[in-house]
Order: sequence, then structure tokens, then C-alpha cells
Amino acid sequence: MKILVACEFSGVVRDAFLKKGHDAVSCDLLPSESNHPEDSWRHIQGDVLREFKSHHWDLMVAHPPCTYLAICGNRSFKNNPHRWKKRYQAMVFVYDLMNANIEKICIENPKSVISSYVRKPDQCIQPYEFGHPERKTICLWLKNLPLLKPTKIVEPKDIIYNSKKTKSGKSRYSNLWNGSYSGKERSVTFRGIAEAMASQWGDS
Repeated sequence: MKILVACEFSGVVRDAFLKKGHDAVSCDLLPSESNHPEDSWRHIQGDVLREFKSHHWDLMVAHPPCTYLAICGNRSFKNNPHRWKKRYQAMVFVYDLMNANIEKICIENPKSVISSYVRKPDQCIQPYEFGHPERKTICLWLKNLPLLKPTKIVEPKDIIYNSKKTKSGKSRYSNLWNGSYSGKERSVTFRGIAEAMASQWGDS
């Protein structure tokens, strides 16, 4: 299969498909941070919209930036027209990805406004279902692809509960993993999930 991994600088998903024998290429505005020996032509630094319109692809796995899409940042949009404009542009980008002329598509994002403005995700997964102990809700919007099956369920990490209560009476909590890494590091796909995508979707 000819596979485009959109909005990926790490090469994690691309390399997982390469190991399964597929013709996979990553594309991002950022340069590749992978050590793959073929990165000079397996990674395209540029506009992914132009890339998928000018070539034929059998499958696209896309990771649109969640900066203006994730619901965890909703409070920063209050009385901030600049951020609302950025959110609108991000939603147009997601719409273009979802409607690409590609037979099989996966759009990956955390909990986001995609659910409100476009449609609910087809599936939500957790890293601890694929061999990683971290907690992070990952939503998948799928086109002509089966749901991703867990490969290795492990005990998830503990959650830090703060003493402050919400209006509903529940304790606020923060994910240990979310507090330990930068936003750029958090955007990298977990290797276990990437391997599951390659194994289960590569021959779908």
C-alpha cells in the first residue's frame, strides 16, 4: 500500500508501516526527527494538502495539530477573536483532510471540537491498551477502516487528584503523563499504537 502519514515529524507511524513492507511517507511543516536512513526522501517537509492532491495514496493517517482544536484549551478562547480565528482555520484543515480523495483515512486527535463541529469519533483508545501505561484519550475518525483492536493491555498510571472540587463535586485531576512532557513531545504517537495501525490497517 502507498501510505501518507500527515502532520508527523517523528516518523513513528511511518516507520511502523515501512517495517510491514508498505510504501510509507510522512509529511509535516517541521523537519523529520527520525533517524531512519531513508529520511531524505521518506519525509516531505511542506504542505500536506498540496501533497495528497498531487499524488495517489491508498491510506492516510493524519495527526492535525490540536493546539486550537483540543477542548482542554477552551477557557483561553473567551473574548479572544484571534484564537477563534485560529480554531476556524484548524477546523477547515481537518475538513480538507477528512474529505481528501483517498480510499482509507484515519484522523487522530485528543478530545476536541471536531466532535462538536463535524461528527463524533468512531473510536476512542488509550495508550494502556497498546502496551504503554500512560492515560491519554485518543480519538479516531475513520473512513473505510476497521476499529483498532487493543494489542497489550497494561496497568495504567495513577492519576493525581487535586483537593479543589469542581461545581459537580468531583475532584479535579491531572494526568501524570500530560504534566511531564512538552506539547511537542505529547504529539508523538505511542509506538504500540503505531504498530497496531500498521498491523491491522496495512492489509485491511
